[in-house]
Amino acid sequence: MIPQAFTPDDVEVTGTETGYKGFFRIDRIRLRHRTFAGGWTPEFQRELFERGEAVCVLLFDPQRDIVVLTEQFRIGALNDERSPWLLELVAGMVEDGETYAEVAERETLEEAGCRYHELLPVCRYWVSPGGTSERVQIYCGLIDSAGVGGIHGLADEHEDIRLVSLSFDEAWQALEDGIINNAATIMALQWLKIRHSDVTSKYQEK
Repeated sequence: MIPQAFTPDDVEVTGTETGYKGFFRIDRIRLRHRTFAGGWTPEFQRELFERGEAVCVLLFDPQRDIVVLTEQFRIGALNDERSPWLLELVAGMVEDGETYAEVAERETLEEAGCRYHELLPVCRYWVSPGGTSERVQIYCGLIDSAGVGGIHGLADEHEDIRLVSLSFDEAWQALEDGIINNAATIMALQWLKIRHSDVTSKYQEK
């Protein structure tokens, strides 16, 4: 077992101010924390990109062995060598009072126009904890992909989302070729690669 050296009680925040607030927020935080050698660090400042928590869902039809992904423009990938339109998981931010499962259900209906019949937890991780508070919960949502497709998203949020259905082998090849190149989708497909036979065996026709 990995020993846990510190807890949140070993951090002392001495001041917080908002440096920017728009679609997202950036805070300036002054703090100090305990050190491995004993004692405390001097007080120092960090900028924190307040992103909140998100939920991502890999939509998978275990009977047909089909993965359903979203494709949409992403500002962070504006300089991507291939395209700023990325193949991703269904995803959305957690709003006040929502559970992860509620967000998964809402976003699956909103972005893919369908419902899953089973929701399997994959992992929860910090996206880039050196500078952002964003944490992501990934699920695999088992669906019937018949009739799933088209264009989705909320116009008032400037969403223009196309659904892309691929066989699992095609999705995995897209990952290996670097076409699928965002962390949550890579992790979800790696999880499914490891558990593929277990997930599909009880649904596929004998």
